[in-house]
Amino acid sequence: MTTTPSEAPPTKGAGDPAPRKPRARGRLVPYWLLLPGLLWLVVFFALPLVYQASTSVQTGSLEEGFKVTWHFATYWDALTDYWPQFLRSVLYAGAATVLCLLLGYPLAYLIAFRAGRWRGIILVLVIAPFFTSFLIRTLAWKTILADGGPVVGALNSLHVLDVTSWLGVTAGDRVLATPLAVICGLTYNFLPFMILPLYTSLERIDGRLHEAAGDLYAKPSTTFRKVTLPLSMPGVVSGTLLTFIPAAGDYVNADLLGSTDTRMVGNVIQTQFLRVLDYPTAAALSFILMAAILFMVTFYIRKSGTEDLV
Repeated sequence: MTTTPSEAPPTKGAGDPAPRKPRARGRLVPYWLLLPGLLWLVVFFALPLVYQASTSVQTGSLEEGFKVTWHFATYWDALTDYWPQFLRSVLYAGAATVLCLLLGYPLAYLIAFRAGRWRGIILVLVIAPFFTSFLIRTLAWKTILADGGPVVGALNSLHVLDVTSWLGVTAGDRVLATPLAVICGLTYNFLPFMILPLYTSLERIDGRLHEAAGDLYAKPSTTFRKVTLPLSMPGVVSGTLLTFIPAAGDYVNADLLGSTDTRMVGNVIQTQFLRVLDYPTAAALSFILMAAILFMVTFYIRKSGTEDLV
């Protein structure tokens, strides 16, 4: 049996054109596309952050002017003076996040797996609150929870307010100007931020996995615990972050639905900036809040066991 030698690659002739090198301008196109976003972040995020950092270590007054004196004691004073508001912000935001998860997960599950042709309509209803102002939506809850209104009357007839008063979230037979009213406002305003990531995560789950679990005689509860819930964890993590972070810094709900006893750290920052005109304290409070949220978010993401955020 004879073998034929393998073909040698064709030799390059003297007149053949040289291979084209990639143009340097083409390699720079992705960076040019990123430039507007980077400029936006620098101008509207990085520079204000640096300015607020310098403000937090200043001393003086509005009449005399503020000067950078590296007065870091402002941070300690802000934390020791307003730690109840920080703690209250975390508790209210945490309670609203849990309520949003308990309310949003079943609805997101319904939209993803049971809505059928009604899916689009339900999604529109979920985002419908965004069609009106955040302020108007919050003011509407003053009417819903008004003293002597149908909601408070129904809760009184069911003796629910007796339990909530014992827990310390309401005061007697009224709901307005109590922690419950603030938490209700936070839950309502940030519920869509929980539902949409959950729906996106659930909608990605392959239905054949549920069928396979049924073929293996798994009960619906087992299928949910072993298949649906683990695969939807990216949506759970994203939804809780998108709910907790803005809720912790919110001040509108506590201002309109609460009282002086339900003030959150956002209300303190607003007062220091706009009324007291103590800019260093307001800036220090802002940085403390940002650092606390960053620490909690980092810890939460690491403990959640997923980095695949929706």
